[in-house]
Amino acid sequence: MIIAIGGLTGSGKNTLGERLARRLGYAHVCPTFKDIAEKEGIPLMELQKKAEKDPNIDLKFDEILQEKVKKGNCVVTTWLGPWVIDADVRIWIYATETVRASRIKDRDKMSEKEALKHLKERDDNNRKRYQKLYKIDIDDHSEFDCSLNSGIYRPEQLEGIVMKIIETKRR
Repeated sequence: MIIAIGGLTGSGKNTLGERLARRLGYAHVCPTFKDIAEKEGIPLMELQKKAEKDPNIDLKFDEILQEKVKKGNCVVTTWLGPWVIDADVRIWIYATETVRASRIKDRDKMSEKEALKHLKERDDNNRKRYQKLYKIDIDDHSEFDCSLNSGIYRPEQLEGIVMKIIETKRR
């Protein structure tokens, strides 16, 4: 079974994905643009700007993702995973900008103001790029099994809700 969890930066998709993968004994597949930027020795937002001009960066990322999910039995946590892989379960995780900024300021060692600016820039950049390259509206979750607010549910509650969805899909 392939479970794909999408969400914007700081939404909690990786936290949920790690919990589900551990509980199910599945692989956690979590390639990120941050990893690519780090390998190239450039800041994340510089890679984002390069990807705006060079669609091959996103397409190569998708190839890597597709290769990693071939074995099945995994939990994928990427922005576009629910759209670009053939998942059995698709979940969208969201939270307000304030909640997400608070999370990433601690995680990425930024001020609240820097975190909020980073979120807005990254969200806007990705929305435009994904619409242009894939014709995907990342704000349309109509094909998802559910959409959950990680700003009001704790990780263990989200895990429980998603496990009920997985169990239903397995039947």
